[in-house]
Amino acid sequence: MHLISNKAFINGSWISASTNKEFEVINPANGQVVGKVPDMDVQDTQKAIESAAEAFKTWQFTTAKERSTLLRKWYNLLVENQESIAKIMTAESGKPLAEALGEVNYGNSFIEWFSELARNVRGEILQSPVPNKKLFVEHHPIGVAALITPWNFPHAMITRKAGAALSAGCTCVIKPAEDTPLTALALMKLAEEAGIPKGVLNVVTSSREQAPAIGKLLCESPLVAGISFTGSTQVGKILYRQCASGVKRLGLELGGNAPFIVYDSANLQNAVHSALASKFRNCGQTCVASNRFLVQDKIYDAFVSKLVEEVEKLKIGDGSKPGINLGPLINQAQFKKVSELVDDAVSKGAEVKTGGKPVPELGEFFYKPTILTNIKENMLVYTEEVFGPVINVIKFETEDQSLQIANNTERGLAGYFFSEDVAQIFRVARKLEVGMVGVNEGLISTAEAPFGGVKESGLGREGSHHGVEDFTYIKYICVGNLN
Repeated sequence: MHLISNKAFINGSWISASTNKEFEVINPANGQVVGKVPDMDVQDTQKAIESAAEAFKTWQFTTAKERSTLLRKWYNLLVENQESIAKIMTAESGKPLAEALGEVNYGNSFIEWFSELARNVRGEILQSPVPNKKLFVEHHPIGVAALITPWNFPHAMITRKAGAALSAGCTCVIKPAEDTPLTALALMKLAEEAGIPKGVLNVVTSSREQAPAIGKLLCESPLVAGISFTGSTQVGKILYRQCASGVKRLGLELGGNAPFIVYDSANLQNAVHSALASKFRNCGQTCVASNRFLVQDKIYDAFVSKLVEEVEKLKIGDGSKPGINLGPLINQAQFKKVSELVDDAVSKGAEVKTGGKPVPELGEFFYKPTILTNIKENMLVYTEEVFGPVINVIKFETEDQSLQIANNTERGLAGYFFSEDVAQIFRVARKLEVGMVGVNEGLISTAEAPFGGVKESGLGREGSHHGVEDFTYIKYICVGNLN
């Protein structure tokens, strides 16, 4: 835990808030204080923006090789300190230590990926329509990028954004979630050690009360060229409106409502194991978590029976202890939401196959992994993203019916389906209205692939070679009157 910091990181210095206010970071598993960090406001954020803008004056002119080398040094240090980072993440987010280590490896892979991609952002030489002109296209960094990141992946959501921004030549102001700022600060300690120049990376920590004003400043400041946000659709829409006044470059990775479809031809064992991986990672608190389980009638009873059997094997508890599969929900608001969604479904006739209640003897925010059947359209779980350890299973008869249910949502981030019918695989993959599709697979995220959605699930893509596009603009150069 040597990487824990009680200061924010601005312009290469570890500082307190201008008001000297702090707020506590609480372990959701036991309610204990993990640490205290500065409760910064718009005045502190303005300093961070100005520092990033000043650093951009020189950082934008570094070579791709120089940026690649620094990112690689940062990556190497992240790997060397992965266990320390994972312990901090478990302490502030509650996710099991093994899962935290998995996120660290995943998050590190983005710094590695963009360290390599930095030297492969290419321009073009165009064919001129006349002999005395040369036409060029170059990619330039947009400037200061504000990165607003969530609590459910406090490491990977920073590295996925910052790795892309830095590789392109942008500088960053990072606003981590108030529930999980310590992981962000740990990353900055290692970035500083790697030699990334002052002002290139800045982290502003704040309580939930200060967050709206800080977000508004980041969206409206003329010194900020772009915003990259991962979080709820509701907040994303607010940021979208606030960015309009400055016509900011905007990347939004918002909420999901992922269908998980199991067709009669599916490999049942694979579907069940994939369901566990897709649903219960981070206690169901992921934007790509399966939310609506649609199972075809002939395989329905067998799937539910096997799923109940496997879910009841999961161990819930303090994520720092060995053998734990599920930790707590992140806070009281999330616990209340999950409880109310389940209670609503049960009150309207849903059947609880397993779980369906809190586990107060473990702690305030623990909720049993739950399976609900007999789901009806008037239940909130039928349409709302649960963001918790709750599986609701809906029976369907035909492929068209499954697609109608799956696509009947304003969200379109990820979708999963299971089939051994090759023709059906290509049909359904084409018709699912989502940005990412897992076919016979419940874990689809990787640095090499583009991450993002359609509809109200967001704008832009993160990861892959597309990940730098939010942080560059295209400049066309015409050289004329050549003899």
